[in-house]
Amino acid sequence: MTFYSGLLTIHLIAAVVGLGATFGLPVLLGNVKNTSQARFAHKVSQGIEKYAKIGSITLLLTGIIMGIIQPYLFKEIWYIASLIIFVAVQPIAAGLLPKNAKLQMEVLEHHNDNELPEDYLNLAKKAAPLHNILSASAIVLIILMTLKPF
Repeated sequence: MTFYSGLLTIHLIAAVVGLGATFGLPVLLGNVKNTSQARFAHKVSQGIEKYAKIGSITLLLTGIIMGIIQPYLFKEIWYIASLIIFVAVQPIAAGLLPKNAKLQMEVLEHHNDNELPEDYLNLAKKAAPLHNILSASAIVLIILMTLKPF
């Protein structure tokens, strides 16, 4: 195994770890029916987010290192587009959604009833389009990296 193929293997594993949460977390958080389930789902999502962040950072670093090793990649449209898309969605993945989740947890902390509060549901509705953007971006990234169409 060459250094590059080892790096590519790490890159692929990081993609599964980093992008996997993009698809899993909306399912986990979108299926809660009451306050106790929501609290549990948010605790689980916090653990998953740690792996997703490590995977995402590893994904970016290994992708850039592969470009440094094979500089022609910086002339490939699929590669440049992938980097741009990845960086463009980071404010959503690392900023907006975690902030929204924190607000949801604050709502749950001040709520004693087991029925989901309206404020929590409103925050969940605000997060849904952001999750959709991340999912669509992940699909585009997977297509670009797999098919290398340009």
